[in-house]
Amino acid sequence: MRLQQYILDAKPKTLFLIDALGALLSAVLLGVVLVEFQSYIGMPKEILYRLAFLAGIFAAYSFFCYARIKARWPIFLRIIAITNILYSILTMGLVFYLHNDMTLLGYLYFILEVIIVVTLALAELYKANSKQG
Repeated sequence: MRLQQYILDAKPKTLFLIDALGALLSAVLLGVVLVEFQSYIGMPKEILYRLAFLAGIFAAYSFFCYARIKARWPIFLRIIAITNILYSILTMGLVFYLHNDMTLLGYLYFILEVIIVVTLALAELYKANSKQG
């Protein structure tokens, strides 16, 4: 089964867990790994830390939803999906704003991150709108 179909067929709890783990991975990559290799990325450390902080908040929210939400899950799934899309818009805005500082590796990382986050957000919106848990 293709990954895309797996995500679309996933239970809401599974989507919250995938989102939480992805956000946690992003927080670690942004706040620890990319900070150490900032000169190869081009994004200033202070912005990397702020993006990592946001990703950490998203991870906490999604872990909470995974552990606690049983009813009314579509609204909670919509919230994280919309937040992920806004995060992606912010990230791409920063990449374009800081284009003079960005490196090829930095562009690749952030474009890949946005593709993954937006793909997951669209699957979350699809699931929330289908209301099939």
